[in-house]
Amino acid sequence: MSEHIFLGVAWPYANGPLHLGHVAGCYLPADIFARYHRMAGDKVLMVSGTDEHGTPITISAAKEGVAPAQIADRYHQLIAQEFEGLHIQWELFTSTRTEQHKETVQKIFLELYDKGYIYLQTQEQLYCPQEETFLPDRYVEGRCPICGAEKARGDQCDACGRTFDAKELVDPHCKLCGAQPVVKETEHFFFKWSAFNDRIAQWLKERQNFRPNVLNFTNNYLREGLRDSAITRDMEWGIPVPLPGYEHKRIYVWWEAVIGYLSASISWAKEEGDPELWRQWWQNPQAKSYYFIGKDNIPFHAIRWPAVLMGLGDLNLPYDIPANEFLNLEGRKLSTSNNWAVWVGQYLKDYDPDPLRYVLTITAPETADSDFSWAEFLRRNNDELVGWWGNLVNRTVSFVHKHFQGQVPAGLRQEVDEELLNLGRATFEKVGQLIANCQFKQALAEAMELAREGNRYFDAQAPWKSVKVDKERTGVVMATMLQLIAYLRVMLHPFLPDTSSKLHTILNLADAPQEVRWSLPTLEAGHPLNAPVPLFKKLDPSIVEIERAKLG
Repeated sequence: MSEHIFLGVAWPYANGPLHLGHVAGCYLPADIFARYHRMAGDKVLMVSGTDEHGTPITISAAKEGVAPAQIADRYHQLIAQEFEGLHIQWELFTSTRTEQHKETVQKIFLELYDKGYIYLQTQEQLYCPQEETFLPDRYVEGRCPICGAEKARGDQCDACGRTFDAKELVDPHCKLCGAQPVVKETEHFFFKWSAFNDRIAQWLKERQNFRPNVLNFTNNYLREGLRDSAITRDMEWGIPVPLPGYEHKRIYVWWEAVIGYLSASISWAKEEGDPELWRQWWQNPQAKSYYFIGKDNIPFHAIRWPAVLMGLGDLNLPYDIPANEFLNLEGRKLSTSNNWAVWVGQYLKDYDPDPLRYVLTITAPETADSDFSWAEFLRRNNDELVGWWGNLVNRTVSFVHKHFQGQVPAGLRQEVDEELLNLGRATFEKVGQLIANCQFKQALAEAMELAREGNRYFDAQAPWKSVKVDKERTGVVMATMLQLIAYLRVMLHPFLPDTSSKLHTILNLADAPQEVRWSLPTLEAGHPLNAPVPLFKKLDPSIVEIERAKLG
């Protein structure tokens, strides 16, 4: 029986292109998961979009002397193209500047205000006397009050991941002019996070499927006790507060951006011609909601968003939040400001998408920070993709074309052949379960180990020798190999969709390349094959130094 699977994937800021840290952190895992569930016949709704109301947009716009909307439009288009280049598929990729998003956010704001979860309060806020303006969180910088790291933002420290009020920063300064801000009173709307501390703690006890990093991070927050905080800002860019007299204030980007998961679902339903269709994923108690994020977004998805959902009362809470740790680069932390990053657009100009999808998955930061290096990229591409998987396909199909007219041979299998295919079937079940449990790294490793086992079988059977003395037995060996390859094509499709399409053509399969089902196919005797083509390109070792030279 099919399930309703909702995937909410972190919203990238529309102020710059994607880099590998973004891809490894949440977008690639989400795509693998969504592809698997689509293949399994589940009803998948995967949404995201560019976050276009954050202060990073206004900062970039100020630097270029253009309107924030120009920055947002430019990078929305670029990011959408980069996702397409990586074969990351969405039901809808939108933005937080749509009329639907504004309408949804304001409606939720008013509902929670009427319920007493949002209230007006005077607060002290950092104000820059030189710029004569209150400073939004990202316009102020200082030392983290918790871990002491330098260059902590006014809302969160990247070093320790903790959130706090900008007034708590040590030695703060205005990012616009460098001046030291002063504390000044202003009115803001606060969200009553404190009302949800116990409810979220109880909910987390029931979510033992969460990764340890999510549970540990969230429980640490709850032990300290959730504090009410302002969810509005004094600025012009963003969604206006929908109350008379306060239209000049804007709703805090981190409060409204997560509502994008809901507004995007509503937009998608309308585009599908059924405006109420979104309810099947949001109000169906049997539906499962997954949120794919990086670890820096854990508090917003494991505390803030669930609190809003609890306040509304009629929408599904997250079923799982498979947050990844960070991806480092060549042994160092990624830094976009220092150009210590591999940009997706630049990568796609020079290389194919599947090798990157492979390397970022097989070394994924699922439980700890991991590292991307060009030397490791080269090794895994040449040794594992070309050497294990690509070689398995090429040597098998080429041999069948040479000795069996390019058709699947007939014959009765022996015990050794059945053992290999039984292993293939067992691996298929294991890979599916691992993907369903969001263990993508281990799932890919299991499938690739099966490819290695296929090469061992090929070598042990030595068909290049047996074909000279027992062609019938050799045909059985090759039919077994082709069947195993057909199995692997299904298992590897969520990870390597481009390669899967190439293999679809080689195996001359009847279904459309994009309509792969999560079931084991059977290649009948006499089925004709097309000529083999290389699945992967072998890369020259010189790329390592060439790519390293681009960093920094």
